[in-house]
Amino acid sequence: MDEYDEYMVNGKLDILSLSKEELKIFFTDELGLKSYRADQVRSWLNKSLGDIEFFQMGNIPKTERKIFEDNLYIDNPKIIKKQISSDGTIKYLLELRDKNTIESVFMRYIHGNTVCISTQVGCRMSCAFCASAAGGLSRNLLPSEMLSQLYVAWRDTGEKISNVVLMGIGEPLDNFDNVLKFLELVNSPDGPNIGYRHISLSTCGLVDKMQKLKEKKIPLTLSVSLHAAENETRKKLMPISGKWSIDKLLDACREYANFTKRRISFEYILIDNINDSEQDAMLLAKKTKNILCHINLILLNETAENNFKPPDMKKAQHFKETLERFGANATIRRKCGRDIEASCGQLRKNNLKT
Repeated sequence: MDEYDEYMVNGKLDILSLSKEELKIFFTDELGLKSYRADQVRSWLNKSLGDIEFFQMGNIPKTERKIFEDNLYIDNPKIIKKQISSDGTIKYLLELRDKNTIESVFMRYIHGNTVCISTQVGCRMSCAFCASAAGGLSRNLLPSEMLSQLYVAWRDTGEKISNVVLMGIGEPLDNFDNVLKFLELVNSPDGPNIGYRHISLSTCGLVDKMQKLKEKKIPLTLSVSLHAAENETRKKLMPISGKWSIDKLLDACREYANFTKRRISFEYILIDNINDSEQDAMLLAKKTKNILCHINLILLNETAENNFKPPDMKKAQHFKETLERFGANATIRRKCGRDIEASCGQLRKNNLKT
């Protein structure tokens, strides 16, 4: 059983964190059951989108369902708060088995429904503009706890999920192994079967983990949170820049894009009078010039933790036009859920205060 220790919950195996093949091995080697029971259980999990008890699996003998109940666990977080935006965006505050809370966001786009998921309870990156780090990092999420965020939105809305972004609470590459396992599960034909090209992973720039991810050759979209083109400003906004300078990060991005042949998306939050000058735009265009990339400009969502303000749209548009004038490919991201605290961590942070 030692090989399954990381997926044990109160002495039971968290089966949503296992692939069907791993489940078959567990059923035969550990429970002494036929391997086809794993196919049956996986079928029930898929049909119910994770919302099922073992006693409901009617095509499995009662004696074996009792074995499942004694040895297995199905992760199913509880919706404790739900906010619906005027634009159709839905934000969920979910309670996990240990009473910790996380957020996920359901967004409707022309190209399909997207769910933004959390990868950790809290975050230890301490970015100055972000509410996700309230209280620091509590723990990593298991693969099942990431997968369940999709299932919750899918069940609640009744609408198929076709895209996933790992941009919620937490730094995905700080939970590297569990995130890789989640990617395998969400891409599997025995699960949600969402193609890697429909998945985006956002990082604040953990260069060592970016290099490990590169070697996996997973054709997802890597989004790198940049937010400044020179190191001193970025260090004030993002302490991780003290470990890996902007130049080291951009070198890693260039190497990643060259190796994978996948375009990197640079996320750049515009903060009034901090990183939104014409000179900032010119430097950003220069620094990213020889990288296969796109620059995604985002107007800051204000939080109570700081005095930062977003620039007005005219200034943001000028920043974009300056980038384009110097050869960069840039867009201003459409803001979803502005009226429902849709920025990462805001809903959880406010819940922690109550």
